[in-house]
Formats: sequence, C-alpha cells, structure tokens
Amino acid sequence: MANLKEVRGRIKSVVSTQQITKAMKMVAAAKLRRAQDKMIQMRPFAKKLSAILQNVSAGVDEELVGGYVTERELNRLLIIVVTSDRGLCGPFNTNVFKATAQHIQENYSYLQNSGDLTIFPVGRKAYDYFRKRDYDVDSKFYELFHSLDFDNARKAAEYVMGQYNLEEYDRVEIIFNEFKNVAQQILRIEQFLPIQQPEEDEYAGSISDTDYILEPSKEFLVKEIVPKSLKIQFYKALLESNAAEQGARMTAMDQATDNADEILKDLRLTYNRTRQAAITKEILEIVGGAEALSADN
Repeated sequence: MANLKEVRGRIKSVVSTQQITKAMKMVAAAKLRRAQDKMIQMRPFAKKLSAILQNVSAGVDEELVGGYVTERELNRLLIIVVTSDRGLCGPFNTNVFKATAQHIQENYSYLQNSGDLTIFPVGRKAYDYFRKRDYDVDSKFYELFHSLDFDNARKAAEYVMGQYNLEEYDRVEIIFNEFKNVAQQILRIEQFLPIQQPEEDEYAGSISDTDYILEPSKEFLVKEIVPKSLKIQFYKALLESNAAEQGARMTAMDQATDNADEILKDLRLTYNRTRQAAITKEILEIVGGAEALSADN
C-alpha cells in the first residue's frame, strides 16, 4: 500500500490538473461562442450564394467560369485536410486523420502510390501528421488558424484555385469537421473543385423555379460569383472546423474534469484507509509496548 506522502502528492497533482482542465473548459466555451456566431451567420449566406450560382450559370459557356465546372480525367489530386493547431480536443483530429487515410485507401491508393496525390494541410496537427508519414504535403497555408479571417482564407482559396486552373490538379477535395453541437461534430468529405451541383435546402429553396433579374448580364455575374462562391465555401469550412474544435475541446475538458473528480474520490479513500491503518498500527505498537513493560514489572 502506498504511504501517506505518496498519496498526498498524487492528490495535489490531480487537483492541480483539475484546475487546469476547468480553466481550459471556460476558455473553450468563450471561444466557442464567438466561433459559433460567425459560423451561424455564414451558413445561410454560403448556401444561398451556391444556389444563385447554380441558377445563373445554367446555359453559360464553361469558359466564362474559368473551367471551375469542367470535369477532367483524374491524374492529380489535392486533398485539403482541416484540423486544429493544438490538441486536448478529444478525437477531433484523430477522426479526420482516420477518415482521410481510409478515403485515400478506398478511392485513391493508385494516385498515392504514383506520387500524384498531395495533401494541403490547414492546421499544425494535419501538417505534422502527414509530413511525418511521408505524404506529398503543400504547406504554404497550414498556419491559417493563427489568424482566421476572410482575407487570409481568401488568399489560400485563390492559391488552390490558381493551381487547379493551371491544371496542376484535376480535382480538389476538402475534409473537415462540421459543427453540429457542443458534443458532436460531423465529418465532411466534399469536392471543392470542379464545382458540383449544390443541393436544394431550407436556405436555398427551389433552385430550378427561381427567376432572377440580372444586371448587367448573366456572363458578368457568373464571372464574379464563381470565384467569390468558392472562397466563401472554403472560408465556411474553416469556420465550421474552428467551431467544432472549440466544442470538442470544451467537451474533452469537461470529461477530464469529471474524471479528475473520480480519481480524487479514489485517492482520498485510499488516503483515509492508509492513514487509518497507520494509526491502528501505532496504537497496536503502543499497546504492545505497554503490555511488555507491565510484564517486566
């Protein structure tokens, strides 16, 4: 059985850890509120913009939209993997890594074997993970979460779009965690380029039945909307991942605090039992000594 000094040391250590997890939970909760507000504001705008894009681009020459809708033979693939910069957020990053590895294994193993698959990490965890495993990594914008705003996201999206237009890649996909609630994230694997048909939803309404009055012209608007829509979709994915990260960290720190409570209960019980055993032993030694003295007399 551990001695009292060791148990006291362990209790002190767990209490200190619990204070840290409580503080981290509070910080994550504050960050979550801000991230969630930005994400909620962006969702309807991004989805409505996609619906408008689909409607006004119907019947327009593909050359006008810069080849963003043209399906090409898949010879080179870029996968954008969005994770966090820091850990202590439960399985948030691990789920992305597992999903990416499984997705590649099931669909693009031949591209990976031939060296025609590139990872575009957003978040230090993704950068470290894929770099250490000898993937072809484009690390130009992996520190985006250091200063997450639309201007920085726009630069990263423009870079990816430029690489696609130069035919460096024939398809671009993005893997990220979508925020559902504090305790749950939804893993998304979406095609970023070429543009796919957006689904009708509660925000967009019926795409085919919507009639727009266009000024100055459909061609001009398509040229303006397509790049902007792609940048917005990319920024939205980052906002979703950021909110999901804070929710996952808040949940993880809450569970860690609860686990610390359980450990403290066990340690305090062990401490009391050890202390009681030590006192009982001392009493027995005193009684034994007194009896020995009585026998000598």
